Amino acid sequence: MGEKTKFILDEDDLPTRWYNVIPDLPEPPPPPLHPGTREPVGPDDLAPLFPQALIAQEVTTDRYVDIPEEVRDVYRLWRPSPLYRARRLEKALGTPARIYYKYEGVSPVGSHKPNTAVPQAFYNAQEGVSRLTTETGAGQWGSALAFACAQYGLECEVWQVRASYDQKPYRKLMMETFGATVHPSPSELTESGRAILKDHPDSTGSLGIAISEAVEQAAQDPDARYALGSVLNHVLLHQTIIGEEALKQFELAGDTPDLLVGCTGGGSNFGGLAFPFLREKLAGRMDPVIRAVEPAACPSLTRGKYAYDFGDTAGLTPLLKMHTLGHDFIPDPIHAGGLRYHGMSPLISHIYELGLIEAIAIGQQECFAAGVRFARSEGIIPAPEPTHALAACVQEALRCKETGEEKVILTALCGHAHLDLPAYGAYLAGDMVDDELSVAALEASLATLP
Repeated sequence: MGEKTKFILDEDDLPTRWYNVIPDLPEPPPPPLHPGTREPVGPDDLAPLFPQALIAQEVTTDRYVDIPEEVRDVYRLWRPSPLYRARRLEKALGTPARIYYKYEGVSPVGSHKPNTAVPQAFYNAQEGVSRLTTETGAGQWGSALAFACAQYGLECEVWQVRASYDQKPYRKLMMETFGATVHPSPSELTESGRAILKDHPDSTGSLGIAISEAVEQAAQDPDARYALGSVLNHVLLHQTIIGEEALKQFELAGDTPDLLVGCTGGGSNFGGLAFPFLREKLAGRMDPVIRAVEPAACPSLTRGKYAYDFGDTAGLTPLLKMHTLGHDFIPDPIHAGGLRYHGMSPLISHIYELGLIEAIAIGQQECFAAGVRFARSEGIIPAPEPTHALAACVQEALRCKETGEEKVILTALCGHAHLDLPAYGAYLAGDMVDDELSVAALEASLATLP
């Protein structure tokens, strides 16, 4: 019998609870603040944007939150997702390290995003909401919310960052196939968008701008609410189903990770994998190093300031204590559009400040090289976002090759690149430039922070 490659859980093993890491931390994270009063925001401040059930999850101090059966029923379309041992990649690298990846590309839209889109749509539908607005970078989140809204009969309106809207037309078509309406951002449909276009008519957009447009639209319609694909506590809560499944799968594999690696933009994929393992680490049951990897063009953890800042460009959201490049910062239009966010999840930022995780930034040339290497050995073409984590895995595996260390490495392959192939085309043709951080733009943006 050959060596095992896939570690598969039965549908009966689907987790029944999401995990909230906050009660297990040495100290709680700083609260969001009202931009006018600078006082902690209350449920009433969030009610125009989110249903009460999600507001309750955003602020809960419970360690676990039950997953509604109606949500688990939709999850069963693709969950539990497989854990793979990357034996062919290990062989190609000549490393003694054991590399595992939790593959979220098996979802209906090819990424981890439906893990939170489905419950967000469910709770909104339960409270009588008829329309959800949102933003999307690379299109993964917009596709996921469009799919989720179709499950519960909700309208879905998406503002897609202009750079990705132009680079990834098939993402727009996927969203429209699921029933969504898609606009390039910045657009002429909102005050926020018009203000940007007035000063920068050729703006390539940013997630911060797109958030402003989606929030503005939701706040003006009593039948609409806003949905966010990353950053907030309830979003990361829903994503912990990834790590909870992975823990069970490592029991099947008879192994324990020494290093856990995840790509980070807003933080949902990283937190979803890492938080259940962090729980085990804090309890003394294992001791993995947990490493966040971000793009060199948008390095909020490694180059940003830990400060209160707006989650959007126009300043319509509460102030969040997070690692930020400044809400006016617009990064280069890199291919990993889902990681082009000026801030990091407040919860991940807090955990980073506590010294419980580490962070590095890697340029997109090295990331795509790792993506091609992975595709040619493992047979899955990874989305541009997880190539950042794969690049860090390759770095570590090659170090193990030099030292002879049999380190166990785990990463989350949060999606495939079937709709991102033009990015690989640019890399293979030699037309991809490495992403660069504009130091002058960064300094100017950081100077606006309190």
